[in-house]
Amino acid sequence: MTRIYNICGLNVECDFRFPTMTARAEKYLSGGVPEIRVPFQPEKFEWLKQQEPSLDDDNCEIICTTESFYMQLLGFGGFMLHSSAVVMDGEAYLFSAPSGTGKSTHTALWLKLFGERAAILNDDKPAILLREDGIFACGTPWSGKSDLNLNLCVPLRGICVLERSLQNFINPLPAERAVYALMNQTLRPEEPEKMAALLEYIDRVTENIPMWRMGCNILAEAAQLAYDAMSGK
Repeated sequence: MTRIYNICGLNVECDFRFPTMTARAEKYLSGGVPEIRVPFQPEKFEWLKQQEPSLDDDNCEIICTTESFYMQLLGFGGFMLHSSAVVMDGEAYLFSAPSGTGKSTHTALWLKLFGERAAILNDDKPAILLREDGIFACGTPWSGKSDLNLNLCVPLRGICVLERSLQNFINPLPAERAVYALMNQTLRPEEPEKMAALLEYIDRVTENIPMWRMGCNILAEAAQLAYDAMSGK
């Protein structure tokens, strides 16, 4: 069913056909003239199901519409970062790593430790949006396996590349290594002009947003260490 949603401050027309995305997108319902269109793509849908027979209709739709939205978002100053994003006192902290590393486990520690001061902005694929008034992290309905997402755009305070460790540590991440880390955890377009835009955005983010490398365990003290370092408070 085609409806208009407000996602990342943009009017987005989406034709969701299956329950998961239809339900997740409810909190983004809006109106207005579409700036981005995410149609149902039957050919791509069927191709994906042939490539991955274990995928059900819901997950095929998630994959297809994720790529469609984020590729178009490049034209509006934004890109996706595979990460878990937590909002704390009105600022966003992103924890990025390959699947299975423990991003969601770590941000869940923030909720446990800080209570109502913290909330999950997006648990898997938040958007980073570069605007004239700053760099923001935005929730979207594309949030991986969970429905943990908020229809908010908040100032981005820091990005942390996460890894497992028995001992907790956090250190600044040099810009040249940060660029590589972010490129490995985003969708990379085939079109040269879109790739150039993505590279520009990542350069601007790493130049203006503090970047960190953290090894952590699953104890609450890991969340406290991350917050203390990344917030500077």
